[in-house]
Amino acid sequence: MDQGVSSREACRIVGIDRRTGLRWRNGFTRSDNKKWTPPVDLVVSEPGPSKHLRELDRIHIADRLREKASIRAIAAELGRSPSTISREVRRNRTVLADGRWRYRPYSAQRRADERRPRPKPRKTEQMPELRSFVQDHLDRRWSPEQICQALRSRFPDRREMHVVHETIYQALYVQGRGELRRELASALRTGRVRRKPRRQAQQRQTRFRDPMVMISDRPAEAADRAVPGHWEGDLIIGKDGASAIGTLVERSTRFVMLLHLPDGRGTELVRDTLIKTVQTLPTHLKRSLTWDQGSEMGRHRQFTIATGIPVYFCDPASPWQRGTNENTNGLLRQYFPKGTDLSQHPRKQLDAIAAELNNRPRKTLGWKTPAEHMSELLSSVHNPSR
Repeated sequence: MDQGVSSREACRIVGIDRRTGLRWRNGFTRSDNKKWTPPVDLVVSEPGPSKHLRELDRIHIADRLREKASIRAIAAELGRSPSTISREVRRNRTVLADGRWRYRPYSAQRRADERRPRPKPRKTEQMPELRSFVQDHLDRRWSPEQICQALRSRFPDRREMHVVHETIYQALYVQGRGELRRELASALRTGRVRRKPRRQAQQRQTRFRDPMVMISDRPAEAADRAVPGHWEGDLIIGKDGASAIGTLVERSTRFVMLLHLPDGRGTELVRDTLIKTVQTLPTHLKRSLTWDQGSEMGRHRQFTIATGIPVYFCDPASPWQRGTNENTNGLLRQYFPKGTDLSQHPRKQLDAIAAELNNRPRKTLGWKTPAEHMSELLSSVHNPSR
């Protein structure tokens, strides 16, 4: 059968009944419910390509290394990537007493077989000292990444005590493991006890009736911040998603404007508030608006018709495409903490907070304030000779 002969034909050639051939291949049960071993030696053949390197591949690697062949030459002969061969030699070579090494194929195969079984025991499960260190620092509300750096500083010469932060997250999130106490997950800043599933960007359905113009079509002058008038916008969401404050940031000056939304964040309310806010701007500061794909911008086409400002949308799950606005929202959280009702802040308070931010010096502006930068910009427009 290893030669490609069918079961029925193999039984005929050997001269046995087809049912007997089936028992020879699979073994059969005795009266005491113990399985007899087949009376023939079964050799598992290795036809066709394989995802993993096989013993024959490792023998070929060893032979060619003795012949001083290069890694790339060996990879080409086996139809593999050079990095696969390089990684195999590095992982499974045998280091000799004098510091030299040899690649021994049968030893390499044994090591690969030992590493293959899953699931593997985790460091936090095997090492009580490491587990106690991690638990103690999670109790202090350290992040997993901070803990990993502390381990490297505390135990610089003990590599067995070094882990990456994903190891800690796995020990907290994976059900049924029990390496770390389950209540420690509450020490994480997100407070989650399991991973948050996320849909892939390409699976998302468009939120808007009117087609979006993506950020890739935005003028190049907006990207280099050389020309003022290009804005980024977003909403800060309050408790239970019931309230919101809109934010607008000018890309070149970092000037902030806040949108008062006391009655909610419906598409019509956001559209009307945006129109009312940008109408206070001079014409040369109304060039474009970049927003994420939040549902509140469902009336973006009507906003563009009313103001003449084109709206460009970021790609899904790409907040860095509105980095200035994201940074500003982080600053605003000092005034509007998460989990609070944002509808209680009156228009006058929003204006005061925006003024405070606009009069705070920024390193990126050469320690000028956004208000000073905007004032200089407006005065240069009114007085071109300056």
